[in-house]
Amino acid sequence: MRLAATLLLVLMGCVFAAMLYIGDVHPAVPWVRSFAEAAMVGGLADWFAVTALFRHPLGLPIPHTAIIPANKDRIGESLASFLKDNFLTPSVVARQLEGVDMAGAAARWLATPATRGGGGGGGRRSGIGPMLAQIIGLLDDPRIGEMVRTAAADRMRAMALSPVVADAVDATLDKRRHEPLLDAAIDWALMTLDDQQSTIRAMVKGRTNWLLRAISVDTQVSESLINGVRSLLYEVRSDPFHSLRGKLETGLRNWAFDLRHFPDSQGPVETFKADLIDNPALGGWISGLWDSARAGIVRRLSAPASGEGGDDRLGSALAALGQRIEGDAALRHSLNLQLRRLLVGLVNRYGEDIVALVSNTVRSWDASTVTEKLETAVGRDLQFIRINGTLIGGTIGLAIHAVRLSIEG
Repeated sequence: MRLAATLLLVLMGCVFAAMLYIGDVHPAVPWVRSFAEAAMVGGLADWFAVTALFRHPLGLPIPHTAIIPANKDRIGESLASFLKDNFLTPSVVARQLEGVDMAGAAARWLATPATRGGGGGGGRRSGIGPMLAQIIGLLDDPRIGEMVRTAAADRMRAMALSPVVADAVDATLDKRRHEPLLDAAIDWALMTLDDQQSTIRAMVKGRTNWLLRAISVDTQVSESLINGVRSLLYEVRSDPFHSLRGKLETGLRNWAFDLRHFPDSQGPVETFKADLIDNPALGGWISGLWDSARAGIVRRLSAPASGEGGDDRLGSALAALGQRIEGDAALRHSLNLQLRRLLVGLVNRYGEDIVALVSNTVRSWDASTVTEKLETAVGRDLQFIRINGTLIGGTIGLAIHAVRLSIEG
């Protein structure tokens, strides 16, 4: 367009020169000469005005030219102020977002089935899995692993273990899940008793004097002890309502109560928790758990759409989420409210930083960069201004010539 505007101006100059050269050989010549003369004036005036915005016309340092390069800092500040006052004010953002169904739009996008074709995944959600896999894969950094381990340890330190243990004991007793454990412990005790009979006899013999050993009292005591313990264990094992089982349950209930209310009972449990957290083996286990989870997520998300996991599974989950949001008006309203609060909060917190970023970015550009960017953005329209100025100038020239003829006539 710059070339067209320039050629039009040159054409008007040539027409004007030609009309001067041939003289008034025809009544139309003065009219054409007046049009071309005024068109040149209008075209040159608009060329000067357009050029003066971005640079010095003909390189001459005429005052109030090269306006944009000379005022780029002020332009940046004005643009930043405009953004702040009209877009990045919390009240403006809140007002503009009022009634906007952001959650509904996201839900409809998620619920829209991805287009399949050619044996591969397509559609708007295609490739989300691999993209997420790449993002999660970037978390393979020792510092991130250390951060996860530290965060887990801090969370465990902040959590009181005693109430958790008490709840677990009560839940186990309420659901009678301790009975298989008790039965297994009794079976183990019976096997241990059978294996250690010789040891028990030796211990009894060692604590019996020679006179009692001479009349085999130690043997009788050993057999009575072994048989009595075995008989008691069999009774407890076969009777689900044995008194010893009840006493064990009562003791566990009392211990759970003490764990909730008495620091003396809580102390050993919390000390055990602290020792466990400080154990390097636990830190290694947490790190291994993080690495395994991250690798598993990456593997599933990176799988082809037709393979195990992959986009099919992720797409189904996203579609189900979208349908759930779209079908629940209360949930959608709550999400919209939270999203508006989030965006308004971000603007309130970072609005000044965004404004400063715009202003500082424009300030950091050199004059030629600012000129190039603005001229590229609006240059075409400015060249139309030159063309319009040339044509309108010519039209005004015709009008002036007509007025002059009417006055002279």
